[in-house]
Amino acid sequence: MTLSVAMVTVDTHDPDRLAAWWAEAVGGTTSPVMPGEFVTVTLPDGGNLGFQRVDDPTPGKNRVHVDFTDDDIDAAVARLVSLGAVEKARQSFGDEFAWVVLEDPDGNAFCVAAGH
Repeated sequence: MTLSVAMVTVDTHDPDRLAAWWAEAVGGTTSPVMPGEFVTVTLPDGGNLGFQRVDDPTPGKNRVHVDFTDDDIDAAVARLVSLGAVEKARQSFGDEFAWVVLEDPDGNAFCVAAGH
């Protein structure tokens, strides 16, 4: 038996708004499965993000977050910030691997790493 990742789901107060933001950020398309309750974003590579309405999302640091790659990390981060993301930190392991930690409009952490 092999498990396959079907979707990464994010809790939010407003799934329609946050799904629309992520669709713009990743070039995906939204599908309002249950408008106002559960919305999915289909990614260009066929993956899915889900956004579900939760009245009281879990406070504190995300224990799971989404990582993306881009060949031009600075341009990708600039575009995401222009859409409303907040850059939180830049990290690296020497010159071999670099990434930027950002937050979406709901404060959910995600990273963009340099593509290879």
